[in-house]
Parts: sequence; structure tokens; C-alpha cells
Amino acid sequence: MTNEYEKDIHIDESSIDTEWLEQPMKMFKYCALAAQTRMDLDKAKEALDIVKAEIDKEVRNSPSDYGLDKVTDKAIESITITQKNYIRVNNEYIQARYENEMVLAAVRAIDQRKDALENLVRLHGQQYFAGPKEPHNITQQRNKKVLIRKT
Repeated sequence: MTNEYEKDIHIDESSIDTEWLEQPMKMFKYCALAAQTRMDLDKAKEALDIVKAEIDKEVRNSPSDYGLDKVTDKAIESITITQKNYIRVNNEYIQARYENEMVLAAVRAIDQRKDALENLVRLHGQQYFAGPKEPHNITQQRNKKVLIRKT
């Protein structure tokens, strides 16, 4: 996915008009993707909370199965993070959070792309990319006029 982000962020300076036409769709694409990954992140967090609650309930109902003499919140927390189901769901949550952060970074980059396009348009308006012009040599022009007057 990173290669696609990089491709979408790229600006072809020779066709700024087309780049401007594509900008809103690119921004929408990544904002929609950010919303989707945020929903996936929320679902992963909910799944993690459910697994934690289920493990908590199991430990409280039969602490001896987990080698506990005394049930404390700290003991339950320690047992919870070692359970295979918790580890699996927690890894899914971490992955969902990573994907969401990557898409949010892409949204920021697409927004920066808009700023870059605006600045390129300004530079074009100021003829920044125009070919070089030879500066006027006022002294030479004046000398020519003086010579013409003398003759």
C-alpha cells in the first residue's frame, strides 16, 4: 500500500492542470480509507475489550485453574496478557492501529500535495518557469543613442 501512497502523492509538474483535477478525488479516496480504517480500529478495540472481559470472568470464576490463591485485579491483568486468545486479538488491534496511522499520514501528505500544487501555480503565475531573459544593458543602449545623436 505504501507504493500506492507514494504514487498518489507524486506531482507531474508538466501537467499541473490535470493534477488539480485529480486532487479532490485523491483526497476523498484517502479520507474514505481513513474512515474505514478507523472503523476497523474501533472494531478491533471492541474485540480486545471483549476478550479481556471473558478472560477476567473465567479467572474470577475459577482462579485455581490459573494458579491463583487470591484474585486481585493485578493478578487477573497479568494472566490476561499471557492468554493466547488475548495475544492474537491484541496483535490484530496493533495492526489495525498501524494501518489507521498510515492512512492518516497519507491524508496529511495529500493535503500537503494540495499546498504544493497551489505554490506551483503561484510560481507559474510569476513566470518562474519561463525561459531566461537577457537583462537590459542600459549603458550600452544609452551609448548607442548618444552615438546616433552625434552622427
